[in-house]
Amino acid sequence: MAQHSPRFLKIVEDAKHRIKEISAEELRRKLGTNSPLHILDVREADEYAKGRIPGAQHLCKGILERDIETAVPNLNEEIVLYCGGGFRSALAADNLQKMGYTNVFSLEGGWRDWSGGGYPTEQ
Repeated sequence: MAQHSPRFLKIVEDAKHRIKEISAEELRRKLGTNSPLHILDVREADEYAKGRIPGAQHLCKGILERDIETAVPNLNEEIVLYCGGGFRSALAADNLQKMGYTNVFSLEGGWRDWSGGGYPTEQ
């Protein structure tokens, strides 16, 4: 696992006080209900290409805020964001909430917990 700088961890921790997180198991259950759900992978393109949650749309953190309104025009639809370990997605979730999105979650533990937990993946 990457070593993160203290200042980065501090802003992630701050964001986590304002956002909602979802576990890999909770997300797996949601996917089984066929309820409307947007899964957004905010990792870099090379990470996305190596494997992802089935059906996930790629909107890397660098363009998320710019392109989200086209990808998900309805501010009330459910969105689950994930990254490698749940840090970048927490920051992204915080920003989407600031933009008016009301039903945003960050995947706790990110791709690491999803893939490590044996949940379905695709390439």
